[in-house]
Amino acid sequence: MSDQQIAAAVAAELPAARADLEHLVRIPSIWADPAHAQNTRRSAEAVAELARAAGAASVRVVAADGGAPAVIARWPAPEGRPTVLLYAHHDVQPTGGDERWTSPPFEPTERDGRLYGRGAADDKAGVMTHLAVLRAYGGRPPVGVTLFIEGEEESGSPTLTALLREHHAELACDVIVIADAANPAVDVPALTTSLRGLVDVVVEVAMLERPVHSGVYGGPVGDALTALCVALGSLHDEKGEVAIPGLVRSGSDAPDVDETTFRADVGLLNGVELLGTGTVPDRVCYRPAVAVLGIDAPRVDEAANVLLPRARAMVSLRLAPGEDTAAAQRALSEHLKAHVPWGAQVTVTPGTGVAEPVSLESTGTAYDAARRAFAAAYGNPAVEMGIGGSIPFIPEFARTFPGAEVLVTGVGDPASRWHGIDESLHLVMFGRGVLAEAYLLAALARAR
Repeated sequence: MSDQQIAAAVAAELPAARADLEHLVRIPSIWADPAHAQNTRRSAEAVAELARAAGAASVRVVAADGGAPAVIARWPAPEGRPTVLLYAHHDVQPTGGDERWTSPPFEPTERDGRLYGRGAADDKAGVMTHLAVLRAYGGRPPVGVTLFIEGEEESGSPTLTALLREHHAELACDVIVIADAANPAVDVPALTTSLRGLVDVVVEVAMLERPVHSGVYGGPVGDALTALCVALGSLHDEKGEVAIPGLVRSGSDAPDVDETTFRADVGLLNGVELLGTGTVPDRVCYRPAVAVLGIDAPRVDEAANVLLPRARAMVSLRLAPGEDTAAAQRALSEHLKAHVPWGAQVTVTPGTGVAEPVSLESTGTAYDAARRAFAAAYGNPAVEMGIGGSIPFIPEFARTFPGAEVLVTGVGDPASRWHGIDESLHLVMFGRGVLAEAYLLAALARAR
């Protein structure tokens, strides 16, 4: 097919792709919530059926022991052509409270050119990008394609290693395209070449054998929650920089962003300052960031006048590219232990949320093809960028298939609110993303 024929086929396919995306969004595939396990299975079956309809030679719903259902579908390579693994995930984040959404999170709704719904961008748009491309080619893509749609990415992909090991032969490929990232603007495509890593810990502070009266004993006797707050307050310095010593900090030559636009995209309240120093891209993508994700303490409306004997919190640390996860977790633990005051007893337990930071080499045949394809589809050159989030499985893919080039793309943008309230997909950008991937497969076929 010529580029003109590809563009016409994609344009003809987009209405059906949107309809199928809406169908997938209506399935609350929140694997992290056991109450939605059956919905996640239903979501996998829906994806499998779409793959069959798109002409796959084989389709299987698979799962590792105790893991979420994933879909593997294959379109064999024409003679002499490479095989491309197309990855996305069909599980989604919890809603954060249905009542906080402008429209119901699992009822896809269009407003001002955007499709709102949980998973509309992250990552059922990635799923449908791949399927729309395969359907635009009439089920006969110019390269071999293996579609791999995971079901537990939002839970940290705990059984991905087992899946890759068990299905290594089926998933073997020359190029991996991971559609789970974002673009800096709806008309500017990106190739994501670095991602921050992630570790977390649970810190518990103990000061008393039991609760005691705050009036009778308060003063000479402290409480565990206040001691915990002191330790947590030490995680940042007066400028908002992460104060944990020994962590890797890096930067880039990426241009700074407009602070007003950035604040609006994030939803910062008036008067709230940005943390740290340097450009926003450096702070978001190339430096560590620390946050307290939860504290075990009495609710305000359940509080009593007692000194609390114990308190604990979960602390999450994002890691700059180049950081060692084990060393960073140790540094976080030692910092917390050193800053718990008043001789309080402290226990720090490593968490299970571990993701290696990623730096990808952006050279090779696939990258050259992607730059041409994305520029043609979006009308602007592709930029290389880092993102502040973590995708734990990318290093695992690189280790499992060491000869394959890894491309990280996606159809999110700064207004998509991934993981947040009112998540959405820009529909014009979705069309550009489908066209870009269709051009990419054609370019890879010509290049080999």
